[in-house]
Amino acid sequence: MPETAALILDRLEAAYPDARVELDYTTPLELLVATILSAQCTDKRVNAVTHTLFRDYPDARSFAEEDPEIFQEAIRSTGFFRQKTKSVQACCARLVEEHGGEVPADLDLLTTLPGVGRKTASVVMAVAFGQPAIAVDTHCRRVSQRLGLTFSKNPDIIERDLAALYPEERWSTISRIFIWHGRYTCKSRRPLCEKCAVPDLCPFYQDSGA
Repeated sequence: MPETAALILDRLEAAYPDARVELDYTTPLELLVATILSAQCTDKRVNAVTHTLFRDYPDARSFAEEDPEIFQEAIRSTGFFRQKTKSVQACCARLVEEHGGEVPADLDLLTTLPGVGRKTASVVMAVAFGQPAIAVDTHCRRVSQRLGLTFSKNPDIIERDLAALYPEERWSTISRIFIWHGRYTCKSRRPLCEKCAVPDLCPFYQDSGA
């Protein structure tokens, strides 16, 4: 199974040489905020909002001290803006109080921040800090299941299953490539199997009778 898993990732990585996180950011704080805002929202919409948001709020303190009603209006178009306002402001307040306004490069510390789950923390660790981390979002979950790399629907278990199949140095690659594959090829309702780089290694494709 590890050999098959490695071949799957090799082929998908070759198929998507330009795969990347599509949220715009320049600092770990910006990536953290953008990832929180991306819940139930497209990256394109988040980028449209953060284009001015990051100019108006250059550091954790400015996020934390803004009037919540003003901040809500600034991020309204991302959806769930009231909860996201609470999450971003509480998170940034904690960064100011306990971390000097800086985002800690530690997965366990990140997950103690208000509004920051393991997926968000893993994105920041892998992308902003270049550390081994597997971010299991809806795309990564679907791709992992269809490829037979996990039989669980639980993100924590999926993360453990993938971590057991791949060496640490490839963990960050898994998230980037699987998310891209799920977003553009292995779609939820109408997967583009005819464009897939690994149909011969995919149980979902074989079971479909294609």
